[in-house]
Amino acid sequence: MADDDVAGSTGHQPGQEHRPGPAQRFAGRVALITGASRGIGLAVAHRVVAEGGRVVITGRSADTLAEAVAALGGDRALGVAGKADDAAHRAAAIAQAVDSFGRLDHLVNNAGINPAWGPLGQLDTAVARKILDVNVIAALEWTREVFAAASSTDGPLRSIVNMASIAGTASGPNIAFYGVSKAALINLTMQLADELAPRTRVNALAPAVIKTRLARALYEGREEQAANAYPLRRLGVPDDVAGPAAFLLSDDAAWVTGQTLLVDGGASVRSVG
Repeated sequence: MADDDVAGSTGHQPGQEHRPGPAQRFAGRVALITGASRGIGLAVAHRVVAEGGRVVITGRSADTLAEAVAALGGDRALGVAGKADDAAHRAAAIAQAVDSFGRLDHLVNNAGINPAWGPLGQLDTAVARKILDVNVIAALEWTREVFAAASSTDGPLRSIVNMASIAGTASGPNIAFYGVSKAALINLTMQLADELAPRTRVNALAPAVIKTRLARALYEGREEQAANAYPLRRLGVPDDVAGPAAFLLSDDAAWVTGQTLLVDGGASVRSVG
């Protein structure tokens, strides 16, 4: 389970800030990362900056974004506060990215919500629509608008990573409609990969339980028990997702598009029953 617009971890473990990558894969490039004031999104931003890139990060809290920008380096990062499904916010973030850095090379659709907990029979329809608006429709709108903006700059939008979830690949108790939205995002990834090729690659990541505020209800008070469900015997942390995200964004994945990579501690290798 991913997403960080409402996640609580900073995304980095002590001593891992700006961990050197295998190369400066993002030198001269700019990535826009939604929902990146903390958690997975911030961890991805740190990885891009560590490998020579600059980032524009979004999130709902201006104060939390300011802290994230300071940690990333004010000359390497720009924060724009707002809601992912708000058209005015998207326009402002994209305009500021182009005005400040002159280009947009990569997009990470990471912002997401899950305000519903319980069976589908008890799900409020308005809440279901909100989940789809943020987790699916907003990702489509960010993609279309960033793609158009990048086309007017020095280079095309090179790659997109959508943050899906293992919840989108199977049924899951209590987070069922979140899973529905992530299944839609996985299919959206395939459709966009086909439509935007060969100019732009589009892939997705599907994390299992990552230790962020959004996922806290899935492990808090029983982390050891929850971790035992994974062959690797621990829950994921944001940096476990940042590495695969950087790979898919980079030219190392130049012949990879339309794919969803499970980042799940081995959970998917185990059969049910």
